[in-house]
Parts: sequence; C-alpha cells; structure tokens
Amino acid sequence: MTQPTFIPLDFTEYPPDEMQRRAEAFYAELSRRRTVREFSDRPVPRALIETCLLAAGSAPNGANLQPWHFVAVAAPAIKRQIRAAAEAEEREFYSGRAPQEWIDALAPLGTDPNKPFLEIAPWLIVIFGQSYGLLPDGRKVKHYYVQESVGIATGMLITALHHAGLATLTHTPNPMGFLNDLLGRPANERPFLILVAGYPAADARVPTHALNKKPLNEIATFI
Repeated sequence: MTQPTFIPLDFTEYPPDEMQRRAEAFYAELSRRRTVREFSDRPVPRALIETCLLAAGSAPNGANLQPWHFVAVAAPAIKRQIRAAAEAEEREFYSGRAPQEWIDALAPLGTDPNKPFLEIAPWLIVIFGQSYGLLPDGRKVKHYYVQESVGIATGMLITALHHAGLATLTHTPNPMGFLNDLLGRPANERPFLILVAGYPAADARVPTHALNKKPLNEIATFI
C-alpha cells in the first residue's frame, strides 16, 4: 500500500468583517446568475474555457480519482449533430414520455422541444462521469461517489464561467447515450449533462418564474 505524503496547507485567513464582506459580494455576484436559452454566436476564446475547466477540475471528489471528463465542442458540424439528436429525444419527452406533472412544472419556464442554442452558442461542454478508470496495462480502477463528484465539479464550472462573464445553460436530454457515439467516448463514461456556454443574445430574456428563490429559512436549518 502506498504511504501518504503531505505538504503544508496554502490557506489565507481574513478578519471576520472581511470574511462577511467577501461572502456578501460573492452572493451578490451569484444571485445575478441566470440560466439563459437565448445565446449569441459571438466567439469565446478557447483559453477562457480551458481555465474554467481547470477550476472545475479542482473540485473535491471521491478518493481524488477525479471521475469526470469534459468534452468542449466548438465544431459547428458536431454541434449540429448534437442538436438533432437532442431534439429527437426532446420531442419524445414532450409528446408523451414525460408525465404531465413534469410538463406542468416546466410550463412557467417556457421550454419546448426546440433547442437552437445547441448550435448557436460557441461552446457545448459535455460532461461525462466515469464509473471506473483504466490503468496503462488495461486494469480497471473503481471510482467512488461518481455522481456526487461530477455534480460538484459541474457546479464549480458553472460558477467559474459566470465569474468570467459568460452565460450558461444546463441541458439534459433523456436518454443521452447518443453523446458517447457522437463524441467517441468509451463505455466507462456516462453523460452527466450538456453545459451550453457563451454570451447571451442582445435581446435575451429569462422567465420571471426563475427569479423565485426560496428564502434561507426554507433551504437551511441551524441546530
């Protein structure tokens, strides 16, 4: 068994009033984040996406096995194929696959089977979770807490992109197995979601329903 080694922690401590100020400023920035469905086709530098992916890759995860893979798609032809396959699944979803209760819950958001943003936005970041890793000799390494780890990394990626000045949309067509085929991903990876990233359209709007956030007393309990 490999023996652990350690390095000193790189940690910055702030006075309590500065901590509160930083927390309030961060909350104010994140409270402006909105899911966007109307994107501009303005290009976004690859270097910016790379930096945000590095931020996501620093997320805590099970046994530090980092059970994720991000496929950043900018190629128009691939985006077109993803849109076609996703819309096919969405048409099935809206025409009977989804229970009416689910359709009713989505109604205030104004969604439908049409997903033009999958072609218009400059980047689609397809996030995969890896159930196991592969060593150079072909042996499998089981990954732990895959869904939790990938979920945390995805949240950090959304936050990083917002902090950088981009808009995002989480899109989860169901099922998503077509993404493995289109993007050439192996059997040990399962699509988690498609994260659409770019600038919002000049006339982009968001549903008023999305502004309704639960107050602190409904999302947290202090004991």
